[in-house]
Amino acid sequence: MRTDFDFPKKDLIGSVVFRPDFTNFEKINLNQAWSLFFTAGQDDKALGKEIELGKFFTNLLIAVGVTGILWGTFFSNLG
Repeated sequence: MRTDFDFPKKDLIGSVVFRPDFTNFEKINLNQAWSLFFTAGQDDKALGKEIELGKFFTNLLIAVGVTGILWGTFFSNLG
């Protein structure tokens, strides 16, 4: 069985993390991480290059987690 397919990059359909130019074991920033999350791994530049939006989503996630823990702690003994 020969597997010598040579598809051009524009014809590749799949996750960004499996492309050869992405897997260099480099660190990714918050925007790239959230872009991969929101696009299900299809695009790492969906949120742009500014880091503020990535920090916002990270802080929002932390705030929701802390609020849930505090809510559960304070209101678990009612009733």
